[in-house]
Amino acid sequence: MAEAAVASPWKPARVVGIHDENARAKTFRFALEGPTDHRAGQHYVLRLTAPDGYTASRSYSAASAPDGSNEFELTVERLEGGEVSTFLHEVVEVGDELEVRGPIGGWFVWDGTTHAVLVGGGSGIVPLMAMLRYARAQGRDELVRLVVSVRSPADLYYADEVAGPETTVVYTREAPASVPRPAGRLTLADITSVLLPDATVYVCGSSGFAEAATDLLVAAGVGAERIRIERFGPSG
Repeated sequence: MAEAAVASPWKPARVVGIHDENARAKTFRFALEGPTDHRAGQHYVLRLTAPDGYTASRSYSAASAPDGSNEFELTVERLEGGEVSTFLHEVVEVGDELEVRGPIGGWFVWDGTTHAVLVGGGSGIVPLMAMLRYARAQGRDELVRLVVSVRSPADLYYADEVAGPETTVVYTREAPASVPRPAGRLTLADITSVLLPDATVYVCGSSGFAEAATDLLVAAGVGAERIRIERFGPSG
């Protein structure tokens, strides 16, 4: 993640739900002993501890909207050779207890009161989904626009939920027959179609995607001071 973890205490988090997002990604729902207090766009650090004391930790964005409850969701892509993601996908079951630290982050967050344009690439949709869900939960869909770029329908996270009048899915390699836009990379036209007046723009994805999306935003007239970027790298 772009921001370093702060020195906050580790907390027990019980797994209360697991479901598939696609062939490579699962969403894990956790319950804490008290309210989560996370904001849309923040992340948690998850830690695994082996019987011999060895620990491994990774940062994952919260996918769930802030709701004042003690539960939150993390969507985790399984990476080849990734010790934490592989353990989560293959070993962790409902009822297991892990450790988390957070929520963390103060820059890449949305408070739900202003216009926000969300631009995601692949798994970069995760923190943006928390923002979209937050807007919908408040009945303020008009505040947000989301454009997400994915290779194919099989790669899309939250496929049963993401569709809506405030969202646009751009398929770069394989587009379903029902979609009029041909497969291809994100374009200036895709960006200009979702811009909102005076919106803060949240860009999340790989470094290459973030750079390309930012170039398009600047070309569309969005000032750099209105663009916030979260770069996703391998987090195994």
